[in-house]
Amino acid sequence: MSQDMRGIRLDKAVINIGVGDAGERLMKAEKVLKMVTGRKPVRTVAKTTNRDLGIREGMQIGCKVTLRSKDAEEFVRKALDIREKRIPQWSFDPEGNFSFGVQDYTDFPGMKYDPEIGIFGFDVCVSISRPGRRIKARKVMKRSIPKGHRVTKAEGQEFARSKFSAEVVD
Repeated sequence: MSQDMRGIRLDKAVINIGVGDAGERLMKAEKVLKMVTGRKPVRTVAKTTNRDLGIREGMQIGCKVTLRSKDAEEFVRKALDIREKRIPQWSFDPEGNFSFGVQDYTDFPGMKYDPEIGIFGFDVCVSISRPGRRIKARKVMKRSIPKGHRVTKAEGQEFARSKFSAEVVD
């Protein structure tokens, strides 16, 4: 008897650039995400006002792209290759999801520095889950996931080691 429902899978990868202001820099950040992922980015807005930073609530301050299935897996592999397949232990949350940063988009294979764009880094957030997670997110008959079926931090680290050959460092 196989344990199909116990297997952990890559749910999605979200690539985010937080610029901090609208305008030309945000347009350049969108170009970077379009070049790196091949997808059109979505703009993100500020949730609160911060006078010190000159940010108002509802102001467009960043952009992101969500990748799923094979596209997400390929992108995470490329991004981890840039980081020499090393993920800090503190990058994992209690549900096994992990995130890391890439300092420069030109580190990706085939990307060249464009003086008009400049240097942009981005964050990669990887979400993992087990089959059956939809019962928590669906609209009708929503239920909680039992503790035994949730992904733990240790299982997330083991998933990163086995799936992406990543090294989890202290």
